[in-house]
Amino acid sequence: DESFKRDRDVVMAAVKQRGDAIYNADDSFKRDREIALTAVKQTGYALEDVDESLQRDREVVLAAVTESGQALGYSDESLTRDHDVVLAAVMQDGLALQYADERFTRDRVVVLAAVAQNGEAVEFADKSLKLTRDRVVVLAAVAQNGEAVEFADKSLKLDSAINSLCRSSSRRV
Repeated sequence: DESFKRDRDVVMAAVKQRGDAIYNADDSFKRDREIALTAVKQTGYALEDVDESLQRDREVVLAAVTESGQALGYSDESLTRDHDVVLAAVMQDGLALQYADERFTRDRVVVLAAVAQNGEAVEFADKSLKLTRDRVVVLAAVAQNGEAVEFADKSLKLDSAINSLCRSSSRRV
């Protein structure tokens, strides 16, 4: 008996416990804003399973990326161009930068927030602006994760402060 999938109270109780339970819900609940919002607040990745109309809903997406930054990858493309949404996503998980609109990969504030959360996010910084030659960005990235040095410009790999941070994280350049 799968009637529970069509029972709003059961579905709401399920997504309060595990947001990804929305996957098994009747499609009508995947369009229900209240249920979707509850689901993504619990499990940001539940954004993948909500109706496309809710993947365009700024409040729903903001709740999702605040819980799981990489849920940005399931949002409507229009919201990957929203500064507040992108910043919330990269602050929660720096690797969410890979899903942001290209212009944010050139935005020093967004990139710094991303690498401060996860140094390896420097991989997704725009190369045309040479952010990987930006000493402050690379220092922030390496301070968070010494492995990020692999994305630094060769000239910065010789920087004594960067080398010191790499050594302290057991990584040599």
